[in-house]
Amino acid sequence: MSEETKNTEAQVAEAVTETPKVDPAQFLKDFNWHNYEEGIDPIEDDQLAEFEKLVAENFVDTLSNEVVSGTVINITDRDAIIDINAKSEGVISLNEFRYNPDLKIGDKVEVLIDVREDATGQLVLSHRKARVIKAWERVNNAHETGEIVNGFVKCRTKGGMIVDVFGIEAFLPGSQIDVKPIRDYDVYVNKTMEFKVVKINHEFKNVVVSHKALIEADIEEQKKEIIGQLEKGQVLEGVVKNITSYGVFVDLGGVDGLIHITDLSWSRINHPNEIVELDQKLNVVILDFDEGKTRIQLGLKQLKQHPWEALDGELKVGDKVKGKVVVIADYGAFIEVEEGVEGLVHVSEMSWSTHLRSAQDFVKVGDEVEAVILTLDREERKMSLGIKQLTPDPWTDITSKYPVGSRHTGTVRNFTNFGVFVELEEGIDGLIYISDLSWTKKVKHPSDFCAVGDKLDVVVLELDVEGRKLSLGHKQTETNPWDKYETEFAVGTKHTLALEEVSDKGGTVNVNEDVQAFAPGRHLEKEDGSKLGKGETAEFVVIEFSKEFKRVVISHTAIFKEEEAKAVKQAAKKVASSNQASTLGDIDALAELKAKLEKGGN
Repeated sequence: MSEETKNTEAQVAEAVTETPKVDPAQFLKDFNWHNYEEGIDPIEDDQLAEFEKLVAENFVDTLSNEVVSGTVINITDRDAIIDINAKSEGVISLNEFRYNPDLKIGDKVEVLIDVREDATGQLVLSHRKARVIKAWERVNNAHETGEIVNGFVKCRTKGGMIVDVFGIEAFLPGSQIDVKPIRDYDVYVNKTMEFKVVKINHEFKNVVVSHKALIEADIEEQKKEIIGQLEKGQVLEGVVKNITSYGVFVDLGGVDGLIHITDLSWSRINHPNEIVELDQKLNVVILDFDEGKTRIQLGLKQLKQHPWEALDGELKVGDKVKGKVVVIADYGAFIEVEEGVEGLVHVSEMSWSTHLRSAQDFVKVGDEVEAVILTLDREERKMSLGIKQLTPDPWTDITSKYPVGSRHTGTVRNFTNFGVFVELEEGIDGLIYISDLSWTKKVKHPSDFCAVGDKLDVVVLELDVEGRKLSLGHKQTETNPWDKYETEFAVGTKHTLALEEVSDKGGTVNVNEDVQAFAPGRHLEKEDGSKLGKGETAEFVVIEFSKEFKRVVISHTAIFKEEEAKAVKQAAKKVASSNQASTLGDIDALAELKAKLEKGGN
């Protein structure tokens, strides 16, 4: 290079140095080289290009708010001196490098030109601002490209976690931490994890990241592989993901399957958590799945032999077994005699009593009971049991204990419209028909006569051993008062009574607490032609008595007409008994007598 060229370059450099506000590249572009051509050798194009390259490599654009790379050339107690190839070095407080305690001379750092020249002519730089700008560039780039970034989980917050990504605080929602529900968030604090930037709000400078998105991507691949290999009867290992009241969801490595509560155990259970717990590893068998293999039905109990197949082969009808009450219904109770093997005790087999009650009256869930095998079907896997068979049948010696005509005391158990069931002892019930409750009372419904739990004296009226039926009577324990009333109120007997009620049909009289007599309307007529009224006392004669129907009919009118009837009868008898032939005079005499009697009656 000629001496003239060197001088020219020196002049340009001096001009650039003395004019810091001028862009060097623009300066070189706009510089009028023709003013310097006189007395100078022409410059070749390749030489000019080399010079422009030299300027570009050794001088930086010192425009404000631009991030450039600098080199640490010195470190003091408070600051770091940074060279960015400008006319002067910049100073940055060490506070901005607290995240990097190992900072040393020679390290490359990114800085933002904050002020090109302060009052003292110093270049002011900022590493913190440069980091923020670069961080946002990297975050935006990661969001656009889907790049996986590392982040440091700083702390918990409402609904999720705070994660440091490139120096920016991003939000990690709780639902985006993992594919399975998170029960303890604290285990993730102070951990560095991989994330995917899923959302950026530029207006509010908010960043949302997800760790679950990375897992789902891996799981999706595993899921396709697993689904493609699914077969009924296949045994897989899984992890309990969720437990509900109706079953257990198991993670098969990206694919979820459901074990229904009935497929967890051969025994009855109230809730799946009696068998499994969260995060438990277990082997399951595939029972079924839909065409798309999105719903997979799993089984756990099917991995074990069916309990009925392991049931003692020597068990037979009539054998006694012990078991635990596992379920109670109104019609009976299920007894588990071995794990997964149950027998039903019908309520009718719990007691010899023919009066059926609810199974809850005899046993409760959890009771240990003994029973007798009544039926056993190994093919259908059904067994019926009986408890009452453990005690003797009370009907065995019924004829000697309760012969017809014997008296006993029983307990009222329940009613029907036609009678009362009375229990004489456990297993022995008898029926008292409503007509056998009282000799005198008119009972419309048995509940009007007695109450459940009452003690009643009874007499055995009939006994049907084969039909297990016992007919009882209560009124038979007392003498029938109508036997006495049959004499006391015989037809023709007279009584002085007071009318208590009067109606169009007649009047009634309460003779005593058992007998109510009735006088038809025409029999209330007095001798003077008027009728008896309510409250009047008069003499009555019984004209009808029925012991069977408990009916007494009386008449007042017959009292005075009785004398008339007697006179007519006597006259007729006298005429009939006479041996003389009847004459017209006799007839006239009889007619005259009749007329007199009729006149007196009026």
